[in-house]
Amino acid sequence: MASSAARRARRRVRGVPPAGARARSAENWWWDRLAPSGSGYHLLQADSMLLVLPGPGPARARAQRRAARRAQRLPPPGARAAAAKAKPRPAPAPAPAPELQQGPDPGWGDRIPLEILLQIFGLLVAADGPMPFLGRAARVCRRWHDAASQPALWHTVTLSPPLTGRPTLGGAKAEKKLLASLEWLMPNRFSQLQRLTLIHWKSQVYPVLKLVSESCPRLTFLKLSDCHGVTPGTLIMLAKACPQLHSLDIQHSLVESTAVVSFLEEAGPRMRKLWLTYSSQTTAILGALLGSCCPQLQVLEVSTGINRNSTPLQLPVEALQKGCPQLQPGPCSQVLRLLNLMWLPKPSGRVVTPGPGFPSLEELCLASSTCNFVSNEVLGRLLHGSPNLRLLDLRGCARITPAGLHDLPCQELEQLHLGLYGMLDRLTLAKEGSPLLTQKWCHTLRELDLSGQGFSEKDLDQALAAFSGIPGGSHPALCSLNLRGTRVTASSVSSVISSCPGLLYLNLESCRCLPRGLKRAYRGPEEVQWCLEQLLTSLPSPS
Repeated sequence: MASSAARRARRRVRGVPPAGARARSAENWWWDRLAPSGSGYHLLQADSMLLVLPGPGPARARAQRRAARRAQRLPPPGARAAAAKAKPRPAPAPAPAPELQQGPDPGWGDRIPLEILLQIFGLLVAADGPMPFLGRAARVCRRWHDAASQPALWHTVTLSPPLTGRPTLGGAKAEKKLLASLEWLMPNRFSQLQRLTLIHWKSQVYPVLKLVSESCPRLTFLKLSDCHGVTPGTLIMLAKACPQLHSLDIQHSLVESTAVVSFLEEAGPRMRKLWLTYSSQTTAILGALLGSCCPQLQVLEVSTGINRNSTPLQLPVEALQKGCPQLQPGPCSQVLRLLNLMWLPKPSGRVVTPGPGFPSLEELCLASSTCNFVSNEVLGRLLHGSPNLRLLDLRGCARITPAGLHDLPCQELEQLHLGLYGMLDRLTLAKEGSPLLTQKWCHTLRELDLSGQGFSEKDLDQALAAFSGIPGGSHPALCSLNLRGTRVTASSVSSVISSCPGLLYLNLESCRCLPRGLKRAYRGPEEVQWCLEQLLTSLPSPS
């Protein structure tokens, strides 16, 4: 009786942790639950996954080998019994303390108030988006799950069905499976959704947007990328159910022009931003814009799709200015982008009457990799009433000259891109005039791209010298300079680097007048300063 009581006491004592030992953390507790010691499994942890892999051999075989080694070290049973009789029996151990519960330690995360957690999660979501952070945080503890489940944090969501690229049948099944989850997520998590992006939806666009119209009245931005089956009724339903919806991006999606026109007629007075892909149906949409259905439009972008359309886009400049006037400059600027298009600035008649212009236009992008018809006269018609222009992207516009740019009314241009990429006919390029650009905007330019231009060495020397002669002793704001394929000299480059301490990017690829080994792109202040040192050593010493 006494011996059995002593054995039970010894077992209870072994279960008690030593004095001063801290309770196990939640992380160690979960690791022990996933792969207990002796189970034959081990864990591999990466940034976004946790793998439980089998060990090198079965656990039973290792246990048998361990028991065999233990049996070899122990004496035979008779010897153990004799030793036990010879030794005095120890006194019974005192009653042990109550056994502690071997559970996870709540830690500091469970003691933070819910309001503070919401503020912390809000900062992380604002920086990186709700996923995958909120999904991982919801599995830490109940307090974090409650915080991550707040609809206020789920304001930006991107939905894409899995199995993209698989056969059509598998994609339809995946969309239906995700749709079943959205029927619960929309009212319980996405009730305060503001920005929604749908990617690769082929057959279930209408059910998804119907759920959005029923559960997301605060929606302001909708993007449909590579989506099919968008009907007029779908967009009209969304426009009526979401009174704050003011931005629509349907680039690279198969959307009927009648659907877009009907949507603009319903939500046009509040529309601010619109992204389109140029096709044969774009003319009807632009016709609605020219008819002043979106008087508050601030961002308009029309770009080509994967299958390039060779039909020129007829865009009457003056009619567009009247249809989207934005006469009152506000906190949001106007942006007009016609990317990689062959467009014709169709006049309204034989005699072109100047339009009202774009008073608050701050960004104009007419970049193209093909031949276009943008000239100094067209650029003047677009920008004659835009004194607040900050970004001008004319890459590929070979007909624009420095004299035409110098006549523009904008005085504080910050980004000017005039690069010519893939131009074969360099004989028609302007050889002079680059000093007109730098002398006018040297105090405000932050990015300058002259790659591929045909300016002479002397002309470029005068242009870059403008950055070292700014009155008042202040340093230029230039931080990016692209001179790829130009005739710039080593003395001009070293002068502009010395005058612009904030220069972070310098492209000198294919510059025929520079020494070998220096014709490359430099990124960061260290590489730019190294280039300056190499240029100074390569320059001939004054006699």
